Amino acid sequence: MELKLELIVLPVSDVDRAKAFYEKAGFRLDLDVNANEDWRAVHLTPPGSECSIIFGTGLTTATPGSTQGLYLIVSDIEEARAELTGRGIDVSEVFHDANGVLYHGHDAGDVTHELPGQERLAGPHPDRATYCSYATFRDPDGNGWVLQEITERFPGR
Repeated sequence: MELKLELIVLPVSDVDRAKAFYEKAGFRLDLDVNANEDWRAVHLTPPGSECSIIFGTGLTTATPGSTQGLYLIVSDIEEARAELTGRGIDVSEVFHDANGVLYHGHDAGDVTHELPGQERLAGPHPDRATYCSYATFRDPDGNGWVLQEITERFPGR
């Protein structure tokens, strides 16, 4: 049996503002449907991804900005960061964990929340080890994204 993650619902407070942000970030607009004033769905897909996001009116009761830890996998972290910042997206500096631990904290404004066992250091991993270099950004509501550099997949992926 295959189970493919296809769609993630994001809670946003302003649909048009979120749509403009994700289009600016390079996401492809797949659908923008208004059934009535109480229901609207905007569906976008990150470049190269098989999984999409959807947000709108009447889609979720989750608090806007409450979704954290959405990973976008890139083959070159510095190139991806440069492209996003070139598009006007505020992306953190590239970083890695001193202990080689998978990054599982999140950014909230100027404060980075790290979990036990982590020590965030500036720059990509010194050996550019796969799965070990990161950068983060947030949408206008605070939904949190992590760019992760993967150059070689773990076996079985």
